Amino acid sequence: MGTTRGFGVDIGGSGIKGGLVDLETGALEGERLRIATPQPSTPDAVADVVAEIVEKFGWTGPVGVTLPCVVKHGVALTAANVDKGWVDTDAAKLFADKLGRRPEDVVVLNDADAAGLAEVRFGAGRDRDGVVVLLTFGTGIGSAVFLNGKLVPNTEFGHLEVDGHDAEKRAAASVKEDKDLSWEEWAHRVTKYLSTLENLIWPDLLIAGGGVSKKAEKWLPLLKVRTEVVPASLKNDAGIVGAAAAAAHGIGH
Repeated sequence: MGTTRGFGVDIGGSGIKGGLVDLETGALEGERLRIATPQPSTPDAVADVVAEIVEKFGWTGPVGVTLPCVVKHGVALTAANVDKGWVDTDAAKLFADKLGRRPEDVVVLNDADAAGLAEVRFGAGRDRDGVVVLLTFGTGIGSAVFLNGKLVPNTEFGHLEVDGHDAEKRAAASVKEDKDLSWEEWAHRVTKYLSTLENLIWPDLLIAGGGVSKKAEKWLPLLKVRTEVVPASLKNDAGIVGAAAAAAHGIGH
């Protein structure tokens, strides 16, 4: 579309972050703004914060917004770490109304998908063909799957069953903290999870994201899997960057 700047907002369970993005480089332009997620995190309350962030920057173009939800045609179908009132909410219309935008100028997408878009366009997955999977290890496990650079939206591979358990209840980063697991103990659980995923979709590259990717050197070498695993490179800005890119390029409509 020829645009070189975009705006993204990343909605999480504890914070809502937004900022201007240089779409040539995938870097934030200036500081991002973070506001605590309202409690309860109802659609109206969250949309008010999104509008506040966009207005603080004086941004008038298209806006990309991430949600920790499965999102189809702008409608949230699930709700993880946000109020259950999001289920079946037309999020794209809600944000467009609050922002005074046309519905086509707001793109809403899953948070892991947005992070994946950023990594594939600007980060660890750039110029990589084949099946590339970004996994965000945090409170749960988010997934984003790409085939030759194209997103397969709304995958929920954090919920694969491994040894009779929901994978994210065994191998999320939060489980390491809650159970006070060593890096070796946790990496063993992550290996089991990744091996299950490998046997289902045979990826060519796995990108490890989420806050724990900052300590990649402590656990990536301990994984015993056949796929190349690399740390995500955009860290906590990935959601904002991916959302801005999605809005600028009309992904999600």
